[in-house]
Amino acid sequence: MIQPLSDVEFEPEFLQGLTRIFEEQIVFNKTLGLKITDIRAQQVRARMNMHNSLVGHFSYNRLHGGVISAGMDAMGGLAVMAAIGARHMDEPVSARLHRFGKLGTIDLRIDYLRPGISDYFELRAEVMRLGSRVASTRMEFLAADGKLLSTGAAAYIVS
Repeated sequence: MIQPLSDVEFEPEFLQGLTRIFEEQIVFNKTLGLKITDIRAQQVRARMNMHNSLVGHFSYNRLHGGVISAGMDAMGGLAVMAAIGARHMDEPVSARLHRFGKLGTIDLRIDYLRPGISDYFELRAEVMRLGSRVASTRMEFLAADGKLLSTGAAAYIVS
């Protein structure tokens, strides 16, 4: 019987491995300053602090739109990684972590709703559908005060 995603509880080794891949081995995520705050099978969350190297408009100290797009793309990918990990709980942790090598973005859409002005940002993502070859996600990019700044949707190749 397949366990529902909401019932999956990841092992500490899986969470540590996925965090290491996301925050350290994907070097661009490190450049952005993305830090995972929560990994669940059905939703992932991260935080990104504002700093000068991410400014897109110097007069307003506004976050560059490409940073928002890249952050949400990374989060969509992380959500897919968590969903794949949850789908294959019968495999050892090392085998599940190895599955992410073929993950790649097929399509990405970002809607910029408000300027990216905040001390830090919260990013959220969830998988809408995980197929055998393609996963669909939706993402949110929020200011420190909880205001929704951008939304996104993406498709990822998983095989």
